[in-house]
Amino acid sequence: MSNLYSSILAVRDLKMYFPVRRGVMSRTVGYVYAVDGVTFSMDKKEILGLVGESGCSKTTLARTILMLEKPVSGQVLFDGKDLFKLRRRELAGLRKRLQIIFQDPTASLNPRMNILDILTEGLLQYGMVEGDRETHARKLLAEVGLDGDVIYRYPHEFSGGQRQRISIARAISLRPDFIVCDEPVSALDVSVQAQIINLLLDLRERYDLSYLFISHDLSVVGYIADRIAVMYLGRMVEVGPAGDVVEDPLHPYSQALLSAATAPGVYRKKRIILSGETPSPVAPPPGCVFHPRCPKSMPVCRKEVPRETVSGKRRVWCHLC
Repeated sequence: MSNLYSSILAVRDLKMYFPVRRGVMSRTVGYVYAVDGVTFSMDKKEILGLVGESGCSKTTLARTILMLEKPVSGQVLFDGKDLFKLRRRELAGLRKRLQIIFQDPTASLNPRMNILDILTEGLLQYGMVEGDRETHARKLLAEVGLDGDVIYRYPHEFSGGQRQRISIARAISLRPDFIVCDEPVSALDVSVQAQIINLLLDLRERYDLSYLFISHDLSVVGYIADRIAVMYLGRMVEVGPAGDVVEDPLHPYSQALLSAATAPGVYRKKRIILSGETPSPVAPPPGCVFHPRCPKSMPVCRKEVPRETVSGKRRVWCHLC
């Protein structure tokens, strides 16, 4: 585990709750415990793969890190600075260093703007245009493998893979240090996925980028990530080197998740079928949040929240470890 104060990004006990309101007066009757005490850190040039079932709040965690959501408590330290305590002017200077690539480029690219305007909007805001806009935009497109002559076309005129390349060009335009990749290849064909993954790896080497890579595809995460973090119901359950987590998952949820993987080279033993449904984040179970579905559940799991167990570079939250 990286030192929380020397890492490029350090998240400490982050909590993000959404109020549940009902009635004519919209009274708060409860909370959705979306992110509940998450702690991890990342080094420069590291790729951390974040995996888990739909609804486990992977995207909410990423949005909170990028300050698109205001947390209930906790810290997000970027280059040692607590982002939630910075003044507006200080924060504006740091925002360009944190970017995001969304899952659906069709929804994230403004259909009323041509590619030139999309790629240079942020550059104009921060005064970072090199030369004239057209030349700078063409250079950005060349970096992601697109012809610079398309700068006056609109997003709907491109294929899904091309639109995602444009999204990547926009993300790197401000020369960030950290990028959230929110399932950037899940909507693409397999052949195009490979091209985008290789592009992201090339850009990491070129610009010393760090990625928080969110995905459901364990084969993709196992290929691109240096470490893997497994998330369940708003909490981390296991974090460790990608090869170790894929080949020998320690947490029962990680074991079940990886047993369902169908891609070659991914952990495979007996398929583990979890019983029941994922509990509601409005009323998470006491103790270990995974115990209602865990095939190895013990009485202590229903009473006590598991403490973090550190073994080498592995971190696990389980009473069995």
